[in-house]
Amino acid sequence: MSGRWQRRSLPVCASTELELDRWLKQQPPPAAATPDSLEWRRLVVAKRQRFGHGQQGRIWTSPAGGLWLSAAFPWPAHPERAAALPLALSLGLACQLEQIGLPERRIPLAIKWPNDLIVQGRKLAGLLPRLRLRGGRVRWGQVGLGLNGTNPVPVGAIGLGEALQAAAGRPGQRFDPRATPRTLERLACRSIETALALADQPEQVRQGVEQRLWRPAAGIERDGTTWRIAGLLADGGLAVVAPDGRRSIWRRTF
Repeated sequence: MSGRWQRRSLPVCASTELELDRWLKQQPPPAAATPDSLEWRRLVVAKRQRFGHGQQGRIWTSPAGGLWLSAAFPWPAHPERAAALPLALSLGLACQLEQIGLPERRIPLAIKWPNDLIVQGRKLAGLLPRLRLRGGRVRWGQVGLGLNGTNPVPVGAIGLGEALQAAAGRPGQRFDPRATPRTLERLACRSIETALALADQPEQVRQGVEQRLWRPAAGIERDGTTWRIAGLLADGGLAVVAPDGRRSIWRRTF
C-alpha cells in the first residue's frame, strides 16, 4: 500500500465510517491541504463490520474476505470548479478494476448510478462519498467503500474473486489472489489517488463514467414511471427521459 496514507486497522468494528469520524474529530485535517498534499490521507479498514451501511442507511453485509474501508483526503476547496466527487471515485475504482482483469465481454463491469459498481447486473462494490464543508468551502473529501472480494455474498451480489475467475473461463470459483483483502486495500488506495489526480478535470471524469454507465434496456422504475437514462451531468446528476418525452434530472441524496 502507498506510504501516503495514515492507516488504522481493526479486526472488527461497528462501522469504519464511525471510526474515521472519531479520528477526524480528535485530529482534524489541516485547513490548507490541497488535493496533491501528501501530509495527510487517512484510512480505516476492518476485517469485518457489524453494522456497515450504504446509501440511505441500507445495510451492507460485511463478512471477512471483503474490503470494508473508510478514507478521508484533501479535495479542491471550491466544489463547483472540481469534478463531482462521487463520479471521480467511481471512475477511479472502475479503472483500477479494469487494470486487473475486468471487464471482459462475458463479464462486463458497469457503474450503476448513483453509487454502485456492478458485474452482470450483480453488485460488486458500493461507495458512500461525502464532502465535508465549512462556509461553502470543502474541508476534505470522504468515502466509505465496500468491495466484495472472496467473502460469501448475498443474492444479487458478486465477489471480485468470482468475477475474475469467470472472466478467465472458470465460473463457479470464488478465490483469486487478486481479490484478497490486502490486495483490495492497495487497489482502493490507488483508486482514490486516481480520483485525486482527476479532481480538476470534471469533463474527463463525466465522460469516463458515462462510457461505463449502466443503462438497463428496460429502463428504471420510479414513482410509477419507467425512465430511460439519457446521460450524466458534470455535477453528478443523472438525466432521464420518460416515455411521454418528459425530462428530469435526478440528484444524489447524500
